[in-house]
Amino acid sequence: MPEKPEVITVAKKLEEKILSKTITGCHVLWDNIIAEPSVSDFEKQIIGEKIHSISTRGKFIVIELDHYSLLIHLRMEGKFFFRMIGDEFQKHEHVEFQLDHKVSLRYHDVRKFGKMYLILKEDTYKVKPLSLLGVEYYDSSFTGEYLYRCFQKKNLPIKSVLLDQSIISGIGNIYDDEILFLSHIHPLKKASSLTKKDCDAIAFHTKNILEHAVLLGGTTIRSFTSSEGVHGLFQNELLVHGKENEPCPNCGMKIQKIFVNGRGTYYCSCCQKQKK
Repeated sequence: MPEKPEVITVAKKLEEKILSKTITGCHVLWDNIIAEPSVSDFEKQIIGEKIHSISTRGKFIVIELDHYSLLIHLRMEGKFFFRMIGDEFQKHEHVEFQLDHKVSLRYHDVRKFGKMYLILKEDTYKVKPLSLLGVEYYDSSFTGEYLYRCFQKKNLPIKSVLLDQSIISGIGNIYDDEILFLSHIHPLKKASSLTKKDCDAIAFHTKNILEHAVLLGGTTIRSFTSSEGVHGLFQNELLVHGKENEPCPNCGMKIQKIFVNGRGTYYCSCCQKQKK
């Protein structure tokens, strides 16, 4: 699933291509992708809207229009491709936005898990889904102290709590493993038992990892690509995720894989000892 760096990469690529363009037509071929409003209202209301900015909030792409905000969650395998209006639809292309100069922006999603919301612009951050999100890694309020306060109420494994989008928005399974490895924290350790020093380490490594991943265009895992098939490079920097039975880059012990609340989790049992 695309995480914050991947979403930022897609947003930047879209910005290069569609900023200041006007949406002249819209066709939804798979209704379930439209979360809000109804499909018929979505198709009608978005026509004539000009694209003023493209940003991100958590794992959402936020496209600001004249009167609305278009929110897009790519979920597992969502991506965008550019065609010309009138080109034959390819398999798994489920939403078409027709733009100026006969450009056809196609949303492609093999699993059809992606979601789109068209919300009044003034309500963008006041209502669900964006109102539910926690701080971004680049917010000034994202500190070890902030995490320590949040974690005190969470008697769950830190692996799961880092995936809680109401605390930190944008972290997913891949970067979760990398953050905990560099912080020397076992993924099963209860969040409520973490010290302030632990929380400082998590905050520090979260910022560094995500900033570096953004510079490299995110991580290509499974089928993630950004707009027009641009691949991220951070997969070359991963230390533990996906490295089961490979030597730990710190100590040489074999990286182990376990499941935490159903999520595949990679860690080093030596560098991330589970203290009693």
